Amino acid sequence: MLPPDLAKNHFVQSFGWAETFCYNLCWHFCRSCAVVLNRMITLFGPPEKVEPSLLEKLKSSVSKTKAALSETVDTIFQGERKIDPALLKELETALLSADLGVKPTREILEAVREKMNRNALSDAAQLKREIKFHIVRILSANSETAAAAPPVVTQNGTGPRVIFVVGVNGAGKTTSIGKLANRLRQEGLRVVLCAADTFRAAAIEQLEIWAQRNGIEVIKQKFGSDPAAVVYDAVTAAQARGADAVIVDTAGRLHTKSNLMAELEKMKRTAAKVIPGAPHDILLVLDATTGQNGLAQAREFTSTVGVTGIILTKLDGTAKGGIVVAISRELGLPIRFVGTGEQINDMVPFDPQTYADSLFD
Repeated sequence: MLPPDLAKNHFVQSFGWAETFCYNLCWHFCRSCAVVLNRMITLFGPPEKVEPSLLEKLKSSVSKTKAALSETVDTIFQGERKIDPALLKELETALLSADLGVKPTREILEAVREKMNRNALSDAAQLKREIKFHIVRILSANSETAAAAPPVVTQNGTGPRVIFVVGVNGAGKTTSIGKLANRLRQEGLRVVLCAADTFRAAAIEQLEIWAQRNGIEVIKQKFGSDPAAVVYDAVTAAQARGADAVIVDTAGRLHTKSNLMAELEKMKRTAAKVIPGAPHDILLVLDATTGQNGLAQAREFTSTVGVTGIILTKLDGTAKGGIVVAISRELGLPIRFVGTGEQINDMVPFDPQTYADSLFD
C-alpha cells in the first residue's frame, strides 16, 4: 500500500492525465465533425457560380435573331415540304429580315439552289448546315486579320499600344471601353484610359466611373478642352508609366459631320508624334439594333479614318443580328468583340464558328 502523500500525488497525476485525455478526445471528435460538415456542405450545398461559355453567351445574345432565322427555316419545312423555288423565296425573305445583307443572301441562295438541282439538300437540317457553312466562310475571310493583330498583343516592350474607340452617340462606346479595359486587365496588362470626348456632357464622368470599376487611371482635362491635347497628355503619361495600352474615348460623332472627322484626324496625328505608328487600332462601336444604318456608318468611318475592327453592341436587343455578316462581307472588317449584356464581363471575342452555331444549334 502507497503512503498517503504518494497516493495523493499519484491521484493528481492520474486525474491530470485523464483530463488531458478527455480534452484531446473531444478536440479530435469536434474537428472530425467539422470536416464531415464541410464535406456535406460541399456535396449538398448550393453549387458555385460557373461562368457561361462563349457559345452560351452568344446564344443568349442572338436569341431574337435565331427566332427570326432558324425557326423560320423550321417553319418552311413543316409537313415534310421539299425545297423548291417558292421555298427559296421564303428563305430569301428570312435572310434579308435578319439583315444578312443583299450580297451574302445572294451567295447563300445560289449555293442552295445549286445543291437543290443536284438533289443534295432534302430537309431543314441540311439546309441549316449549308447556311452555317457560308456564314462561317464569309466571316472567316476577315477573322485571320483580327487574330493577327489583336488590340493588345504583349506587355509593354516598345511603348503602349494606342487604341482609338470611335462611333456615334448612343452606340455604347464608353461602356465598351470599360469592358475592353477589364478584359485587358484580366490578361495582366496595364491600361490607361483617355477622356478625349470633351464635347458631350457627363462623358468624362462616365469614363471615370469605368476607370474606378477597373482600378485604373484616366487622363482628362476640363469639359470643352482640345481633344488632341488630352490625347497627347494620355499617351505621354502612359509611356512614362510603362503602361501596355491606352484606350482613347472619342466624341460621339455623326458619320456625316466632316468637321468632327477632321478633329479625329488631328487626334491621330498627335498620337503618332508621341508614339510612331499610333493609333495602332481604331475600333468602331456599332449598335446592332441600327441594322443597315450601322453598315452606312461603318462605310463612312472606314473610308475617312481607317477603321481596323468592329465592336458590336446590343446584339441581345435585336432580331437583325445578321448585320455581323453584312459588315464583314461588304467592308472586309473583322468583328473583334461582341457585347453580350450590361455587366463588366459581358463582352466576348468574336468567333465565326461559334456565332454560326449560336444561330442554328
